[in-house]
Amino acid sequence: MELKRTPLYEQSLKEGCRIMPFAGWEMPIQFSGLIKEHEAVRNEAGLFDISHMGILRLEGQNPKDALQSLVPSDLNRIGPGEACYTVLLNEKGGIIDDLIIYDLGNNNNQGSLLIVINAASSDADIAWLEKYLQPANIQISDEKKDGVLIALQGPKSQKILEEYLNQSLSNLPRFGHTKIQFEGISKSKYCSIFLARTGYTGEDGFELLMSADAGQIFWKDLINKGIQPCGLGARDTLRLEAGMHLYGNDMDTKTTPFEAGLGWIVHLEMPTKFIGRDVLEQQAKDGVRQRLVALELEGRAIARKGYQVFDDGISIGKITSGTWSPTLNKAIALAYVPIEHSKIGSKLLIEVRKQQYPAKIVKKPFYRCG
Repeated sequence: MELKRTPLYEQSLKEGCRIMPFAGWEMPIQFSGLIKEHEAVRNEAGLFDISHMGILRLEGQNPKDALQSLVPSDLNRIGPGEACYTVLLNEKGGIIDDLIIYDLGNNNNQGSLLIVINAASSDADIAWLEKYLQPANIQISDEKKDGVLIALQGPKSQKILEEYLNQSLSNLPRFGHTKIQFEGISKSKYCSIFLARTGYTGEDGFELLMSADAGQIFWKDLINKGIQPCGLGARDTLRLEAGMHLYGNDMDTKTTPFEAGLGWIVHLEMPTKFIGRDVLEQQAKDGVRQRLVALELEGRAIARKGYQVFDDGISIGKITSGTWSPTLNKAIALAYVPIEHSKIGSKLLIEVRKQQYPAKIVKKPFYRCG
């Protein structure tokens, strides 16, 4: 299968990035090195090309009501200009994908939502959405088309973006979003930018959706101002420190939100029926058999995906994500273990290259900004 390229591919090559296949795309993994990129985001700001992500617009009468049947989170808790993180569920309560839903409000009696989905799951997501939303006359369209999605993340991201756009962003809250018209970075006089205060690093930051030509200028301008371009390698270490899940690793169609530690997005108090609700109601009543836990390893051994977790000489689970944390200067990991082994403070062993290393279950996240 031929790999796709984002509109920023050539510019990333000019910046000396290392390219690797990811979810059907040729994506930058590193530019100046993982540690440098990671620390730039934690201390100042970093720039990510995330144009591989799927971006869909849902339009019609009451698209929020139609989508509500597919997710466990109460979508009436958000209004125009607000967003929420949630998951698509199958009939067994398993997670098809995680996504962010942005409420764009109403226009001419037509409601509009924007959703951002994972690149690796986009085809399955679209098929699932079409199956359930098209009978409700909800139109699904590709909002990104040939545009770009760029993330600017880090404690200085607001100041950098305000100076570039020459407007204040102090009134845009976390998970807020807006559309702005900006002059000077497009072939046309004005460029329309969808701007959201969301991200995947644990830091304050913004995600910007714009046309390809505007995105190419924006990318180049910020790099010329000294902003560090970052690859997916740093994005992974940053999100893991922040305890954020990676779909396909830390959750999938066989894990439920309660097992994945995402019970906070399940709103069983709402009366609405949604796919998988019966399973989640039973788990809320009876408890779960396994749970995703956070682990800190002793020493310098790094636990990677698939490594075995042991207790009293018995294999009880596997690592789903693991890395060396540049911020904490220690190895960290996530793993599913039986509920009776999941207590915070419990000591376990991780097998790394045929040797076992001590690890302790700790609270998530490993790192919290501010």
